[in-house]
Amino acid sequence: MTVYVDDMYATFGRMKMCHMVADSTDELNAMADKIGVARKWIQKPGTPSEHYDVSISARTKAVAFGAMELTTRELATKVWIPRQEAARALRDPDAADAGGE
Repeated sequence: MTVYVDDMYATFGRMKMCHMVADSTDELNAMADKIGVARKWIQKPGTPSEHYDVSISARTKAVAFGAMELTTRELATKVWIPRQEAARALRDPDAADAGGE
């Protein structure tokens, strides 16, 4: 299991923010607890896009606790796109068998 942080660095007020994602909700919430991010700030819970938007200082803490640093593109291709494809296959198994044709 792994926690990932990207390098999005979007501005939110005076803060710079990035995404924190994990292989499981439990692992994501455990890291949020470790770095002091309130669980109420989870974004898109229960979906393939589930994540926290975290400040750069929280990102630094997550990396210190073992989070893997990825670019935003790497996060999309290694984590979010495969999750979305898996969720789509669960919703419509016939489409997955047809190879998306």
